[in-house]
Amino acid sequence: MEKTRLILVVALSLVIMLLWDAWQRDYGSLQTIEQVRDQEQTTAPTMPADLPEIEEEASEPVIAVENRETGETIEVQTDLLRLLISTKGGTIVQTDLLDYPQSLDQLSQPVRLLNNNSSLVYIAQGGLLSKVEAPTHTDTFTSLDSAYQLEPGQDVLEVPLLWMSASGLRVKKIYEFHRNEYLIRIRYEVQNNSDTGWAGRVYNQLQRSPAPGGGRGMIYTYTGAILSSEENRYEKISLDDIAEEKLSRSISGGWAAMIQHYFVTALVPGMPDQTYQYYTNYLDPVQSGLPQKRYVIGMYSPQQTIAAGYSGTFSEKLYLGPKIQSRLEKIAPNLELTVDYGMLWFIAKPLFWCLQQFHKYTNNWGWAIILVTLMLKLLFYYLSAAGYRSMANMRRVQPRLMSIKERYKNDRARLNKAMMDLYKEEKINPLGGCFPILVQIPVFIALYWVLLESVELRQSGFIFWLKDLSTPDPYFVLPIVMGITMFIQQKLNPAPMDPVQEKVMMSLPFVFTVFFAFFPSGLVLYWVVNNILSIAQQWLIIRNIERASQKPRSG
Repeated sequence: MEKTRLILVVALSLVIMLLWDAWQRDYGSLQTIEQVRDQEQTTAPTMPADLPEIEEEASEPVIAVENRETGETIEVQTDLLRLLISTKGGTIVQTDLLDYPQSLDQLSQPVRLLNNNSSLVYIAQGGLLSKVEAPTHTDTFTSLDSAYQLEPGQDVLEVPLLWMSASGLRVKKIYEFHRNEYLIRIRYEVQNNSDTGWAGRVYNQLQRSPAPGGGRGMIYTYTGAILSSEENRYEKISLDDIAEEKLSRSISGGWAAMIQHYFVTALVPGMPDQTYQYYTNYLDPVQSGLPQKRYVIGMYSPQQTIAAGYSGTFSEKLYLGPKIQSRLEKIAPNLELTVDYGMLWFIAKPLFWCLQQFHKYTNNWGWAIILVTLMLKLLFYYLSAAGYRSMANMRRVQPRLMSIKERYKNDRARLNKAMMDLYKEEKINPLGGCFPILVQIPVFIALYWVLLESVELRQSGFIFWLKDLSTPDPYFVLPIVMGITMFIQQKLNPAPMDPVQEKVMMSLPFVFTVFFAFFPSGLVLYWVVNNILSIAQQWLIIRNIERASQKPRSG
Protein backbone atom coordinates (compact mmCIF):
# COMPACT_ATOMS: atom_id res chain seq x y z
CA MET A 1 0.00 0.00 0.00
CA GLU A 2 2.81 2.37 0.94
CA LYS A 3 4.58 1.61 -2.32
CA THR A 4 1.40 2.43 -4.25
CA ARG A 5 1.13 5.73 -2.47
CA LEU A 6 4.77 6.44 -3.28
CA ILE A 7 4.24 5.86 -7.00
CA LEU A 8 1.17 8.07 -6.95
CA VAL A 9 3.13 10.79 -5.14
CA VAL A 10 5.82 10.59 -7.82
CA ALA A 11 3.19 10.84 -10.57
CA LEU A 12 1.52 13.78 -8.83
CA SER A 13 4.90 15.50 -8.46
CA LEU A 14 5.56 15.17 -12.17
CA VAL A 15 2.11 16.50 -13.04
CA ILE A 16 2.61 19.47 -10.71
CA MET A 17 5.98 20.09 -12.32
CA LEU A 18 4.44 20.30 -15.81
CA LEU A 19 1.55 22.45 -14.58
CA TRP A 20 4.05 24.84 -13.02
CA ASP A 21 5.98 24.83 -16.29
CA ALA A 22 2.83 25.58 -18.29
CA TRP A 23 1.91 28.39 -15.90
CA GLN A 24 5.19 30.13 -16.70
CA ARG A 25 4.59 30.37 -20.47
CA ASP A 26 3.84 33.72 -21.99
CA TYR A 27 0.58 34.63 -20.36
CA GLY A 28 5.13 48.97 -28.87
CA SER A 29 6.27 51.61 -29.56
CA LEU A 30 5.21 53.98 -26.91
CA GLN A 31 3.23 57.19 -27.03
CA THR A 32 4.30 60.33 -28.85
CA ILE A 33 7.52 62.16 -28.14
CA GLU A 34 5.51 65.35 -28.05
CA GLN A 35 3.72 64.01 -24.96
CA VAL A 36 6.94 63.59 -23.03
CA ARG A 37 8.05 67.02 -24.08
CA ASP A 38 4.73 68.40 -22.86
CA GLN A 39 5.31 66.66 -19.53
CA GLU A 40 8.61 68.48 -19.11
CA GLN A 41 8.70 72.20 -18.30
CA THR A 42 9.15 74.29 -21.48
CA THR A 43 12.15 76.62 -21.26
CA ALA A 44 14.06 78.94 -23.54
CA PRO A 45 16.96 77.59 -25.57
CA THR A 46 19.40 78.84 -22.93
CA MET A 47 18.56 76.26 -20.29
CA PRO A 48 19.52 76.74 -16.63
CA ALA A 49 22.57 74.84 -15.38
CA ASP A 50 20.59 72.96 -12.69
CA LEU A 51 18.19 71.43 -15.21
CA PRO A 52 19.57 67.84 -14.81
CA GLU A 53 18.59 67.81 -11.13
CA ILE A 54 15.12 69.06 -11.99
CA GLU A 55 14.57 66.50 -14.73
CA GLU A 56 15.58 63.63 -12.46
CA GLU A 57 12.11 64.05 -10.95
CA ALA A 58 10.33 63.74 -14.30
CA SER A 59 8.21 60.68 -15.02
CA GLU A 60 9.27 58.05 -17.49
CA PRO A 61 9.52 59.18 -21.11
CA VAL A 62 6.67 58.21 -23.36
CA ILE A 63 8.29 57.25 -26.63
CA ALA A 64 6.64 57.71 -30.00
CA VAL A 65 4.57 55.05 -31.68
CA GLU A 66 6.67 53.10 -34.16
CA ASN A 67 6.68 54.82 -37.53
CA ARG A 68 5.43 52.40 -40.15
CA GLU A 69 8.02 53.67 -42.61
CA THR A 70 11.03 51.46 -42.12
CA GLY A 71 13.60 53.55 -43.96
CA GLU A 72 16.52 51.96 -45.74
CA THR A 73 18.21 48.94 -44.21
CA ILE A 74 21.89 48.35 -43.55
CA GLU A 75 23.16 44.78 -43.49
CA VAL A 76 25.78 43.93 -40.90
CA GLN A 77 27.51 40.57 -40.55
CA THR A 78 30.00 39.38 -37.96
CA ASP A 79 31.29 35.91 -37.21
CA LEU A 80 28.22 35.24 -35.01
CA LEU A 81 25.49 37.66 -36.13
CA ARG A 82 23.75 38.89 -39.24
CA LEU A 83 21.64 41.99 -38.68
CA LEU A 84 19.48 44.46 -40.54
CA ILE A 85 19.55 48.00 -39.13
CA SER A 86 16.99 50.51 -40.33
CA THR A 87 18.08 54.09 -40.96
CA LYS A 88 14.74 55.03 -39.39
CA GLY A 89 16.01 55.55 -35.83
CA GLY A 90 18.90 53.10 -36.24
CA THR A 91 16.50 50.35 -35.11
CA ILE A 92 17.68 46.74 -35.27
CA VAL A 93 14.83 45.10 -37.18
CA GLN A 94 16.32 41.66 -37.80
CA THR A 95 18.96 39.46 -36.19
CA ASP A 96 20.09 35.99 -37.24
CA LEU A 97 22.23 33.82 -34.94
CA LEU A 98 24.60 32.18 -37.42
CA ASP A 99 25.78 29.37 -35.12
CA TYR A 100 22.25 28.20 -34.24
CA PRO A 101 20.20 26.54 -37.01
CA GLN A 102 16.42 26.65 -36.83
CA SER A 103 16.38 22.85 -36.79
CA LEU A 104 18.50 19.89 -37.78
CA ASP A 105 16.48 19.73 -40.98
CA GLN A 106 17.26 23.40 -41.73
CA LEU A 107 20.98 23.70 -41.00
CA SER A 108 21.38 26.54 -43.49
CA GLN A 109 18.59 28.58 -41.87
CA PRO A 110 19.78 30.27 -38.65
CA VAL A 111 17.57 31.17 -35.73
CA ARG A 112 16.01 34.59 -36.29
CA LEU A 113 15.90 36.29 -32.90
CA LEU A 114 14.72 39.77 -33.90
CA ASN A 115 12.25 40.18 -36.72
CA ASN A 116 9.86 42.73 -38.20
CA ASN A 117 7.13 41.18 -40.33
CA SER A 118 3.45 40.39 -40.20
CA SER A 119 3.89 37.29 -38.00
CA LEU A 120 6.27 38.76 -35.41
CA VAL A 121 7.49 42.22 -34.52
CA TYR A 122 10.50 41.99 -32.21
CA ILE A 123 12.90 44.92 -32.55
CA ALA A 124 15.50 46.84 -30.52
CA GLN A 125 15.07 50.62 -30.52
CA GLY A 126 16.84 53.54 -28.95
CA GLY A 127 17.65 57.22 -29.18
CA LEU A 128 18.08 60.46 -27.28
CA LEU A 129 15.44 62.43 -25.40
CA SER A 130 15.61 66.16 -24.86
CA LYS A 131 13.22 69.02 -24.21
CA VAL A 132 14.62 70.67 -27.30
CA GLU A 133 15.75 68.52 -30.23
CA ALA A 134 17.29 65.05 -30.35
CA PRO A 135 17.03 61.98 -32.59
CA THR A 136 14.62 59.34 -31.36
CA HIS A 137 13.87 56.04 -33.06
CA THR A 138 11.38 57.88 -35.29
CA ASP A 139 14.01 60.11 -36.89
CA THR A 140 16.04 59.24 -39.94
CA PHE A 141 19.80 58.74 -39.86
CA THR A 142 22.19 58.58 -42.78
CA SER A 143 24.85 55.95 -43.40
CA LEU A 144 27.92 55.95 -45.63
CA ASP A 145 27.46 52.30 -46.61
CA SER A 146 24.59 49.88 -47.00
CA ALA A 147 26.58 46.84 -45.82
CA TYR A 148 29.28 46.19 -43.23
CA GLN A 149 31.17 42.97 -42.51
CA LEU A 150 33.67 41.86 -39.92
CA GLU A 151 36.54 40.73 -42.11
CA PRO A 152 38.97 37.87 -41.28
CA GLY A 153 41.60 39.17 -38.90
CA GLN A 154 39.40 42.11 -37.89
CA ASP A 155 38.38 42.10 -34.21
CA VAL A 156 36.14 45.19 -34.04
CA LEU A 157 33.55 46.49 -36.49
CA GLU A 158 31.90 49.91 -36.14
CA VAL A 159 28.72 50.90 -37.96
CA PRO A 160 28.19 54.70 -37.76
CA LEU A 161 24.87 56.47 -38.39
CA LEU A 162 24.63 60.24 -38.58
CA TRP A 163 21.87 62.71 -37.68
CA MET A 164 22.10 66.51 -37.77
CA SER A 165 19.72 69.31 -36.82
CA ALA A 166 19.33 72.72 -38.38
CA SER A 167 20.53 74.39 -35.19
CA GLY A 168 23.87 72.59 -35.26
CA LEU A 169 23.35 69.54 -33.04
CA ARG A 170 25.27 66.62 -34.55
CA VAL A 171 24.67 63.06 -33.31
CA LYS A 172 26.57 59.99 -34.42
CA LYS A 173 25.01 56.69 -33.37
CA ILE A 174 27.64 53.96 -33.50
CA TYR A 175 27.08 50.22 -33.23
CA GLU A 176 30.25 48.45 -32.14
CA PHE A 177 30.62 44.70 -32.76
CA HIS A 178 33.42 42.47 -31.45
CA ARG A 179 34.61 39.13 -32.75
CA ASN A 180 33.19 36.11 -30.91
CA GLU A 181 30.74 38.28 -28.99
CA TYR A 182 26.97 38.60 -28.96
CA LEU A 183 27.24 41.81 -26.92
CA ILE A 184 26.76 44.97 -28.99
CA ARG A 185 28.05 48.30 -27.68
CA ILE A 186 25.97 51.32 -28.69
CA ARG A 187 27.52 54.76 -28.51
CA TYR A 188 25.99 58.20 -29.15
CA GLU A 189 28.56 60.91 -29.84
CA VAL A 190 26.85 64.28 -29.47
CA GLN A 191 28.54 67.42 -30.82
CA ASN A 192 26.75 70.56 -29.77
CA ASN A 193 27.61 73.16 -32.41
CA SER A 194 24.64 75.36 -31.47
CA ASP A 195 24.93 78.55 -29.48
CA THR A 196 23.05 77.18 -26.46
CA GLY A 197 23.53 74.34 -24.01
CA TRP A 198 21.87 70.98 -24.64
CA ALA A 199 20.58 68.45 -22.10
CA GLY A 200 19.24 65.00 -22.78
CA ARG A 201 19.08 61.32 -21.95
CA VAL A 202 19.67 58.09 -23.82
CA TYR A 203 16.98 55.42 -23.91
CA ASN A 204 16.93 51.82 -25.10
CA GLN A 205 13.88 49.63 -25.44
CA LEU A 206 12.66 46.31 -26.78
CA GLN A 207 9.34 46.11 -28.57
CA ARG A 208 7.62 42.87 -29.50
CA SER A 209 4.29 41.40 -30.49
CA PRO A 210 3.01 38.07 -29.10
CA ALA A 211 5.00 35.06 -30.27
CA PRO A 212 3.22 33.10 -32.99
CA GLY A 213 2.21 29.58 -31.98
CA GLY A 214 2.47 28.11 -28.51
CA GLY A 215 4.81 25.76 -26.70
CA ARG A 216 6.39 22.51 -27.80
CA GLY A 217 3.70 19.89 -27.27
CA MET A 218 3.23 19.46 -23.54
CA ILE A 219 6.41 21.44 -22.80
CA TYR A 220 6.15 25.20 -22.29
CA THR A 221 8.83 27.76 -21.50
CA TYR A 222 8.50 31.36 -20.41
CA THR A 223 8.43 34.08 -23.07
CA GLY A 224 8.28 37.58 -21.65
CA ALA A 225 10.12 40.39 -19.93
CA ILE A 226 12.66 40.21 -17.12
CA LEU A 227 13.80 42.98 -14.80
CA SER A 228 16.78 42.75 -12.46
CA SER A 229 17.57 44.97 -9.49
CA GLU A 230 19.40 44.75 -6.18
CA GLU A 231 16.09 44.07 -4.44
CA ASN A 232 14.95 41.39 -6.88
CA ARG A 233 17.67 39.75 -8.93
CA TYR A 234 15.26 38.08 -11.35
CA GLU A 235 11.72 39.42 -11.70
CA LYS A 236 9.41 38.09 -14.39
CA ILE A 237 7.06 40.60 -15.96
CA SER A 238 4.76 38.66 -18.25
CA LEU A 239 3.29 40.15 -21.39
CA ASP A 240 -0.08 40.11 -19.64
CA ASP A 241 1.44 42.10 -16.76
CA ILE A 242 2.72 44.69 -19.24
CA ALA A 243 -0.75 44.97 -20.76
CA GLU A 244 -2.41 45.41 -17.38
CA GLU A 245 -0.17 48.03 -15.80
CA LYS A 246 2.69 50.31 -16.81
CA LEU A 247 5.86 49.94 -14.80
CA SER A 248 8.12 52.84 -13.80
CA ARG A 249 11.00 52.07 -11.48
CA SER A 250 14.34 53.64 -10.57
CA ILE A 251 17.10 51.02 -10.45
CA SER A 252 20.85 51.17 -10.01
CA GLY A 253 22.98 48.29 -11.28
CA GLY A 254 20.10 46.49 -12.98
CA TRP A 255 19.14 45.40 -16.48
CA ALA A 256 16.04 44.58 -18.53
CA ALA A 257 15.45 41.80 -21.03
CA MET A 258 13.02 39.85 -23.16
CA ILE A 259 13.60 36.11 -23.05
CA GLN A 260 12.36 33.05 -24.88
CA HIS A 261 13.40 29.43 -25.00
CA TYR A 262 17.23 29.29 -25.20
CA PHE A 263 17.70 32.94 -26.25
CA VAL A 264 17.73 36.38 -24.64
CA THR A 265 17.73 40.03 -25.70
CA ALA A 266 19.07 42.15 -22.84
CA LEU A 267 19.41 45.90 -22.28
CA VAL A 268 22.43 46.69 -20.11
CA PRO A 269 23.18 50.22 -18.84
CA GLY A 270 26.37 51.86 -20.05
CA MET A 271 26.81 53.39 -16.58
CA PRO A 272 25.83 50.58 -14.18
CA ASP A 273 26.69 52.68 -11.11
CA GLN A 274 24.09 55.30 -12.10
CA THR A 275 20.35 55.14 -11.45
CA TYR A 276 18.30 54.42 -14.55
CA GLN A 277 14.56 54.62 -14.97
CA TYR A 278 12.97 51.38 -16.21
CA TYR A 279 9.55 51.32 -17.81
CA THR A 280 7.06 49.15 -19.67
CA ASN A 281 4.27 50.05 -22.06
CA TYR A 282 1.53 48.35 -24.03
CA LEU A 283 -0.15 49.28 -27.29
CA ASP A 284 -3.61 47.91 -27.91
CA PRO A 285 -4.20 47.41 -31.64
CA VAL A 286 -7.67 48.96 -31.38
CA GLN A 287 -6.31 52.21 -29.96
CA SER A 288 -3.03 52.33 -31.87
CA GLY A 289 -4.20 51.09 -35.25
CA LEU A 290 -1.34 48.61 -35.34
CA PRO A 291 -2.03 45.12 -36.74
CA GLN A 292 -1.10 43.34 -33.50
CA LYS A 293 -0.45 43.92 -29.81
CA ARG A 294 2.87 45.49 -28.87
CA TYR A 295 4.72 45.07 -25.58
CA VAL A 296 7.66 47.28 -24.60
CA ILE A 297 10.27 47.20 -21.88
CA GLY A 298 12.99 49.81 -21.75
CA MET A 299 15.16 52.11 -19.71
CA TYR A 300 16.54 55.64 -19.90
CA SER A 301 19.63 57.17 -18.35
CA PRO A 302 20.18 60.13 -16.06
CA GLN A 303 20.31 63.41 -17.94
CA GLN A 304 23.58 64.82 -19.19
CA THR A 305 24.28 68.43 -20.16
CA ILE A 306 26.54 69.42 -23.04
CA ALA A 307 27.52 73.08 -23.20
CA ALA A 308 27.54 75.00 -26.47
CA GLY A 309 30.61 74.16 -28.51
CA TYR A 310 31.32 70.97 -26.56
CA SER A 311 30.70 67.27 -27.13
CA GLY A 312 29.56 64.36 -24.99
CA THR A 313 29.01 60.63 -25.21
CA PHE A 314 26.19 58.31 -24.18
CA SER A 315 26.76 54.56 -24.16
CA GLU A 316 24.56 51.48 -23.76
CA LYS A 317 24.92 47.73 -24.27
CA LEU A 318 22.68 45.24 -26.03
CA TYR A 319 23.00 41.45 -25.85
CA LEU A 320 21.42 39.44 -28.66
CA GLY A 321 22.11 35.76 -28.42
CA PRO A 322 21.92 32.39 -26.69
CA LYS A 323 21.58 31.97 -22.93
CA ILE A 324 25.15 30.81 -22.33
CA GLN A 325 25.86 31.30 -18.64
CA SER A 326 29.62 31.74 -19.01
CA ARG A 327 29.03 34.67 -21.37
CA LEU A 328 26.12 36.27 -19.53
CA GLU A 329 27.74 36.37 -16.09
CA LYS A 330 30.58 38.51 -17.50
CA ILE A 331 28.21 41.15 -18.91
CA ALA A 332 26.07 42.13 -15.90
CA PRO A 333 25.37 40.81 -12.40
CA ASN A 334 22.68 38.10 -12.40
CA LEU A 335 22.23 38.14 -16.17
CA GLU A 336 23.01 34.40 -16.17
CA LEU A 337 19.74 33.90 -14.25
CA THR A 338 17.93 34.21 -17.59
CA VAL A 339 18.84 30.52 -17.78
CA ASP A 340 15.82 29.83 -15.61
CA TYR A 341 16.22 26.64 -13.56
CA GLY A 342 13.25 27.50 -11.36
CA MET A 343 13.04 27.07 -7.60
CA LEU A 344 15.56 24.20 -7.57
CA TRP A 345 18.35 26.25 -9.17
CA PHE A 346 20.68 25.39 -6.27
CA ILE A 347 20.49 21.74 -7.37
CA ALA A 348 20.34 22.45 -11.10
CA LYS A 349 23.48 24.57 -11.26
CA PRO A 350 25.78 21.88 -9.77
CA LEU A 351 24.14 19.31 -12.05
CA PHE A 352 24.86 21.44 -15.10
CA TRP A 353 28.45 21.97 -13.93
CA CYS A 354 28.88 18.20 -13.64
CA LEU A 355 27.38 17.72 -17.09
CA GLN A 356 29.87 20.22 -18.49
CA GLN A 357 32.82 18.47 -16.85
CA PHE A 358 31.80 15.05 -18.20
CA HIS A 359 31.16 16.59 -21.61
CA LYS A 360 34.74 17.85 -21.71
CA TYR A 361 35.96 14.24 -21.56
CA THR A 362 33.29 12.54 -23.69
CA ASN A 363 32.44 15.35 -26.15
CA ASN A 364 28.92 13.91 -26.12
CA TRP A 365 26.05 15.18 -24.00
CA GLY A 366 24.34 11.78 -24.01
CA TRP A 367 27.32 10.07 -22.39
CA ALA A 368 27.61 13.04 -20.02
CA ILE A 369 24.00 12.44 -18.92
CA ILE A 370 24.75 8.73 -18.36
CA LEU A 371 27.85 9.56 -16.29
CA VAL A 372 25.89 12.11 -14.22
CA THR A 373 23.23 9.45 -13.63
CA LEU A 374 25.90 7.02 -12.46
CA MET A 375 27.39 9.70 -10.21
CA LEU A 376 23.98 10.42 -8.65
CA LYS A 377 23.37 6.70 -8.19
CA LEU A 378 26.65 6.36 -6.31
CA LEU A 379 25.81 9.46 -4.28
CA PHE A 380 22.45 7.98 -3.23
CA TYR A 381 23.71 4.39 -3.09
CA TYR A 382 23.42 3.77 0.65
CA LEU A 383 20.17 5.73 0.91
CA SER A 384 18.68 3.68 -1.94
CA ALA A 385 20.03 0.45 -0.45
CA ALA A 386 18.20 1.15 2.80
CA GLY A 387 14.96 1.65 0.89
CA TYR A 388 15.44 -1.47 -1.23
CA ARG A 389 16.20 -3.58 1.87
CA SER A 390 12.98 -2.35 3.42
CA MET A 391 11.02 -3.29 0.30
CA ALA A 392 12.81 -6.64 0.06
CA ASN A 393 11.82 -7.45 3.63
CA MET A 394 8.27 -6.42 2.86
CA ARG A 395 8.38 -8.79 -0.12
CA ARG A 396 9.70 -11.58 2.13
CA VAL A 397 6.82 -11.26 4.65
CA GLN A 398 4.20 -10.72 1.96
CA PRO A 399 2.66 -14.22 2.38
CA ARG A 400 2.25 -13.66 6.12
CA LEU A 401 0.66 -10.25 5.48
CA MET A 402 -1.81 -11.83 3.09
CA SER A 403 -2.65 -14.43 5.71
CA ILE A 404 -3.25 -11.72 8.33
CA LYS A 405 -5.44 -9.81 5.94
CA GLU A 406 -7.55 -12.90 5.24
CA ARG A 407 -7.86 -13.66 8.95
CA TYR A 408 -8.94 -10.14 10.00
CA LYS A 409 -10.58 -8.94 6.80
CA ASN A 410 -13.70 -7.85 8.69
CA ASP A 411 -11.87 -6.15 11.57
CA ARG A 412 -9.81 -3.16 10.47
CA ALA A 413 -8.47 -2.39 13.95
CA ARG A 414 -7.18 -5.93 14.60
CA LEU A 415 -5.80 -6.09 11.04
CA ASN A 416 -3.73 -2.96 11.54
CA LYS A 417 -2.51 -4.14 14.96
CA ALA A 418 -1.52 -7.57 13.63
CA MET A 419 0.36 -5.97 10.73
CA MET A 420 2.22 -3.57 13.03
CA ASP A 421 3.13 -6.44 15.34
CA LEU A 422 4.56 -8.32 12.37
CA TYR A 423 6.58 -5.27 11.27
CA LYS A 424 7.90 -4.92 14.81
CA GLU A 425 8.77 -8.61 15.06
CA GLU A 426 10.63 -8.60 11.73
CA LYS A 427 12.13 -5.13 12.38
CA ILE A 428 10.64 -3.70 9.19
CA ASN A 429 9.80 -0.07 8.55
CA PRO A 430 6.88 -0.13 6.06
CA LEU A 431 7.72 3.42 4.98
CA GLY A 432 11.43 2.74 4.65
CA GLY A 433 11.21 2.34 0.88
CA CYS A 434 9.47 5.69 0.34
CA PHE A 435 11.90 8.26 1.72
CA PRO A 436 14.93 7.41 -0.45
CA ILE A 437 12.89 7.76 -3.65
CA LEU A 438 11.17 10.94 -2.48
CA VAL A 439 14.59 12.48 -1.79
CA GLN A 440 15.54 11.93 -5.43
CA ILE A 441 12.45 13.66 -6.87
CA PRO A 442 13.98 17.19 -6.51
CA VAL A 443 17.06 15.96 -8.37
CA PHE A 444 14.85 14.66 -11.17
CA ILE A 445 12.96 17.96 -11.42
CA ALA A 446 16.21 19.99 -11.33
CA LEU A 447 17.68 17.85 -14.10
CA TYR A 448 14.48 18.35 -16.08
CA TRP A 449 15.06 22.12 -15.99
CA VAL A 450 18.74 21.72 -16.85
CA LEU A 451 17.96 19.68 -19.95
CA LEU A 452 15.07 21.97 -20.91
CA GLU A 453 16.85 25.31 -20.39
CA SER A 454 20.50 24.72 -21.32
CA VAL A 455 21.11 25.90 -24.86
CA GLU A 456 24.31 23.85 -24.89
CA LEU A 457 22.17 20.70 -25.21
CA ARG A 458 20.04 22.15 -27.99
CA GLN A 459 20.33 19.97 -31.12
CA SER A 460 23.00 17.83 -29.43
CA GLY A 461 22.81 14.19 -30.44
CA PHE A 462 23.72 10.97 -28.67
CA ILE A 463 23.83 7.79 -30.75
CA PHE A 464 21.88 6.28 -33.63
CA TRP A 465 18.42 7.85 -33.92
CA LEU A 466 18.83 10.32 -31.03
CA LYS A 467 19.86 13.45 -32.94
CA ASP A 468 18.60 16.04 -30.44
CA LEU A 469 18.53 15.34 -26.70
CA SER A 470 16.49 18.49 -26.03
CA THR A 471 13.47 17.16 -27.97
CA PRO A 472 11.30 14.04 -27.50
CA ASP A 473 12.46 10.70 -28.89
CA PRO A 474 11.05 10.68 -32.45
CA TYR A 475 10.55 6.89 -32.42
CA PHE A 476 9.50 6.58 -28.74
CA VAL A 477 12.20 3.96 -28.10
CA LEU A 478 13.42 5.47 -24.84
CA PRO A 479 9.90 5.98 -23.38
CA ILE A 480 9.04 2.35 -24.19
CA VAL A 481 12.28 1.10 -22.60
CA MET A 482 11.52 3.31 -19.60
CA GLY A 483 8.06 1.71 -19.30
CA ILE A 484 9.57 -1.78 -19.47
CA THR A 485 12.11 -1.00 -16.76
CA MET A 486 9.37 0.47 -14.61
CA PHE A 487 7.34 -2.72 -15.05
CA ILE A 488 10.36 -4.82 -13.99
CA GLN A 489 10.81 -2.66 -10.92
CA GLN A 490 7.19 -3.25 -9.98
CA LYS A 491 7.74 -7.00 -10.16
CA LEU A 492 10.66 -6.64 -7.75
CA ASN A 493 8.52 -4.74 -5.25
CA PRO A 494 5.98 -6.31 -2.92
CA ALA A 495 2.58 -6.50 -4.63
CA PRO A 496 -0.25 -4.42 -3.16
CA MET A 497 -2.70 -6.48 -1.11
CA ASP A 498 -5.67 -4.56 -2.51
CA PRO A 499 -6.73 -5.83 -5.97
CA VAL A 500 -7.76 -2.31 -7.02
CA GLN A 501 -4.36 -0.95 -6.06
CA GLU A 502 -2.71 -3.77 -7.93
CA LYS A 503 -4.59 -2.84 -11.11
CA VAL A 504 -3.57 0.81 -10.67
CA MET A 505 0.04 -0.23 -10.26
CA MET A 506 -0.09 -2.37 -13.37
CA SER A 507 -1.37 0.59 -15.42
CA LEU A 508 1.33 3.02 -14.26
CA PRO A 509 4.11 1.79 -16.62
CA PHE A 510 1.81 2.43 -19.57
CA VAL A 511 0.73 5.83 -18.22
CA PHE A 512 4.33 6.91 -17.59
CA THR A 513 5.39 5.67 -21.04
CA VAL A 514 2.84 7.99 -22.64
CA PHE A 515 3.76 10.75 -20.19
CA PHE A 516 7.50 10.52 -20.93
CA ALA A 517 6.93 10.41 -24.69
CA PHE A 518 6.63 14.21 -24.55
CA PHE A 519 9.71 14.76 -22.38
CA PRO A 520 13.14 15.73 -23.78
CA SER A 521 14.90 12.50 -24.76
CA GLY A 522 17.89 13.50 -22.61
CA LEU A 523 15.68 13.41 -19.52
CA VAL A 524 14.17 10.05 -20.50
CA LEU A 525 17.72 8.76 -21.06
CA TYR A 526 18.55 9.73 -17.48
CA TRP A 527 15.42 7.96 -16.19
CA VAL A 528 16.11 4.79 -18.18
CA VAL A 529 19.70 4.55 -16.99
CA ASN A 530 18.62 5.31 -13.43
CA ASN A 531 15.96 2.56 -13.61
CA ILE A 532 18.44 0.00 -14.97
CA LEU A 533 20.94 0.76 -12.20
CA SER A 534 18.15 0.66 -9.61
CA ILE A 535 16.93 -2.72 -10.90
CA ALA A 536 20.45 -4.15 -10.64
CA GLN A 537 20.91 -2.82 -7.11
CA GLN A 538 17.48 -3.91 -5.96
CA TRP A 539 17.82 -7.40 -7.45
CA LEU A 540 21.13 -7.97 -5.65
CA ILE A 541 19.67 -6.82 -2.33
CA ILE A 542 16.58 -9.01 -2.73
CA ARG A 543 18.70 -12.05 -3.62
CA ASN A 544 20.97 -11.54 -0.59
CA ILE A 545 18.04 -11.12 1.79
CA GLU A 546 16.22 -14.17 0.42
CA ARG A 547 19.38 -16.25 0.70
CA ALA A 548 19.88 -15.09 4.27
CA SER A 549 16.28 -15.94 5.18
CA GLN A 550 16.71 -19.48 3.82
CA LYS A 551 19.72 -20.26 6.01
CA PRO A 552 18.88 -22.31 9.13
CA ARG A 553 19.06 -20.31 12.32
CA SER A 554 21.61 -21.49 14.87
CA GLY A 555 20.61 -22.40 18.37
